[in-house]
Amino acid sequence: MSDNNNKLANPAPLGLLAFGMTTVLLNLHNAGLWTLDTTVLAMGIFYGGLAQVIAGICEFKKGNTFGMTAFCSYGLFWMTLVFVLLGDSLGLSAFAPSKGGIAAYLAIWGFFTFFMFIGTLRLNRALQVVFLSLAVLFWLLAIHKVVDPIGGRNVIGTIAGIEGIFCGASAIYLAVAEIWNGVYEKSVLPIGEVKK
Repeated sequence: MSDNNNKLANPAPLGLLAFGMTTVLLNLHNAGLWTLDTTVLAMGIFYGGLAQVIAGICEFKKGNTFGMTAFCSYGLFWMTLVFVLLGDSLGLSAFAPSKGGIAAYLAIWGFFTFFMFIGTLRLNRALQVVFLSLAVLFWLLAIHKVVDPIGGRNVIGTIAGIEGIFCGASAIYLAVAEIWNGVYEKSVLPIGEVKK
C-alpha cells in the first residue's frame, strides 16, 4: 500500500467552515437583521459545535495541538452558548444568566482567543485575522451585554454583529483557500504564509 493511501485529510477546512458559517449566521442576528431562531441554534449545536469538535479530534490524530485546542474549544463554546440561550426552554429559568454572568462568559472567551491569537503569529496572516477579529468580537459582545439589558440592542451590538460577520467570513475565506490550494497544489487564494 502506498503512503498516499495512509495520508490523513486536512481537518482544518471543516473546522473553519463550521466556525465561520455559524459565526456569520449568528452575527446577522447580532447586526439586527432578524431575531434569534432555531436556524442559528441548530447550526450552533451541529455544525458550529459538533463538526468543530470532530475537526479538533482529527487535529489531535495529526499531532496538531493548536488545531485540536482551537476546534474542540470553539465547538464546545457553541454548544454551551446554545445551552445558555435555551436555558428557559429547558426549565432552567432559575439559573438564567445575569448581565454580569454572560458578559464574563464572553470576556473570558475573548481572553482565551487573544492568547490563541499570539500562537497564530507563527502560522499565517489569514489565521491571525480570524483570531484577532474573534477576540475583538467577544469583547464587543461582552461590553454590549453590560451596557444593554440581555436581549437588548444598541450601537455596540450592531457593531459587534458587523465585526462578527467579518470574522466569520475571514474563517470561510481561509477554509476555501486551504481546500483550493490543496486541490490545485498551488496558491490559488493567498493566506499570507509567515517565514519561520
